[in-house]
Amino acid sequence: MSEDAELGFTEHLFKVLVIGDHKVGKTSFVKRYVKNKFYEELKTTIGVDFSMKVIDWDGHTQVRLQLWDIAGQERVRGLNRVYFKGSSGALVVYDVTNGSTLDGALNWKHELDGQVMLRNGLPVPVVLLANKCDETKVCRRNASLLENLCQGKGFIEWFQTSAKENINLDEAAKFLVKHILQNNEESVKEEEQNMQINLKQQAKSKSTCC
Repeated sequence: MSEDAELGFTEHLFKVLVIGDHKVGKTSFVKRYVKNKFYEELKTTIGVDFSMKVIDWDGHTQVRLQLWDIAGQERVRGLNRVYFKGSSGALVVYDVTNGSTLDGALNWKHELDGQVMLRNGLPVPVVLLANKCDETKVCRRNASLLENLCQGKGFIEWFQTSAKENINLDEAAKFLVKHILQNNEESVKEEEQNMQINLKQQAKSKSTCC
């Protein structure tokens, strides 16, 4: 958080993971979201790529998202513990034209939950992206399935997305950022309350001291 907060303007920097199986469209999502460009051909991500998205959230708040586009190949999964560390939230992507990648998305979510938590011990907020919806729309039956998955697996929401047609990218990211900001605010309030309790205990201890 910036020192400008004293002047009524606050800056936040949040690390957000973009994870999912190989070739589900993670890099295309990031490129479209950050640069508003779509590339038919992209090199396979090796390890992790970094991008920055600046959001003027409101008149007195700016959010900087450090997006970590993590490779989906199995051979690099051993580094995920390092990549996940310090993240504030995640976008988990699957390909609606490849049903097996939904199972992969659930595995990624499970792995993330086991490695990263908020200060209160709860999982970081995660949004599920049903990507490439321009190729195959999610039917009502699948929509019901995804809603149940979100409730059962701890996703805060799901969105149909298309990097190619620029569908719901901003909406999904804003939904995630909203929850990250809420968690951040609650964490700050909790720290302030704990500080006040500690100060009261110290004052009481001094007053009873001989």
